[in-house]
Amino acid sequence: MAETAGRSMTLAEAYRHFGEADVRGASPLYERVATAIADSPAALAVVEQAPPLKRHPTVILAALHDQVLLGNAPELAAAYRERDLGRVGAVAVDALVALVAAVIGTAAQRQTQTNETGRCAVLYPAIAEAARRLDAARIALIDVGCSAGLNLNVDRYAITYEPSGAVIGDGASLVQLRCEERGATPVPQRAVPPVVARIGVDLHPIDVENAADARWLRACLWPDQPERIERLNAAIELTRADPPLLLQGDALERLPEALAMVPADAVPIVTTTWALAYFSLEDRLRFLRRLDEAGARRPLAWVSAEGVGIAPAVPTRGDRRLSAHSTLGCAVFDGAHMHVDAIGRCHPHGRWLEWTG
Repeated sequence: MAETAGRSMTLAEAYRHFGEADVRGASPLYERVATAIADSPAALAVVEQAPPLKRHPTVILAALHDQVLLGNAPELAAAYRERDLGRVGAVAVDALVALVAAVIGTAAQRQTQTNETGRCAVLYPAIAEAARRLDAARIALIDVGCSAGLNLNVDRYAITYEPSGAVIGDGASLVQLRCEERGATPVPQRAVPPVVARIGVDLHPIDVENAADARWLRACLWPDQPERIERLNAAIELTRADPPLLLQGDALERLPEALAMVPADAVPIVTTTWALAYFSLEDRLRFLRRLDEAGARRPLAWVSAEGVGIAPAVPTRGDRRLSAHSTLGCAVFDGAHMHVDAIGRCHPHGRWLEWTG
């Protein structure tokens, strides 16, 4: 299910790697749960019943967490709530085996959804910079790989940069984000212009008005990170109050349609946040061509926050592929011209931002 040292990992190795490398230091609960599954033949036999592409720990643990949120695994819920590292592994294995049909059924139907609103701390200044470069008085946001469209409310969140204490966005927002500033250049405090349209494109968009969909968003978060859960709940409430337009389908096919919906007096700003990694290289290049073709007809911008080397044409500035951080890109298309820059480095969940401009 994964590659290491030129060969495929076994399920046990993949779960052990997830626990000992991917979540170590970030989610002690999932570290214990994943390694307990790796050590349990019964638990691994459950995982093997999922379709091959749905056996990854992020999918199975989210499906199990969904059962916790439904009230079907009270002992595991208590272990999560109490952060009982001594019991959580064994309790999770027991719940997985007992709830095999429900967990595998959910895993087979669902996609992992990383609706991390913290990423807006990275997006906001980049969108403002793109608008500045195109002298835009009004903008429209188009988020590719939008999931529930929570990033489309980027201008409606409050973002505090530390240690400076500078706040941008809506200071009175339900959603309060914090981001560490790194590097010698302060994050610009420029405001995002008025947003006149908010459009998302996704193969499997999430409807926050649907209880099961909203619960799945919560299930995809790690249970020992309550601050992320609180932010998600606030973002869902804000989105329900003024839902964006979400288009279902392939981004390459629906992007021209989304662009055509933008009023003539507004500048479209397309965003991708850790979405292009799910595209093939050919499709990433086609995505860039779609933007370039549209940019020949009207000014537009593309703001990307992707792994190093993932976003086509965005410079890597000498950073290595598979680096722990990501690259913040800003591309503007103005008639026959395309200008692409790397304007920062950032944490994939928006915990820190190094602005390079």
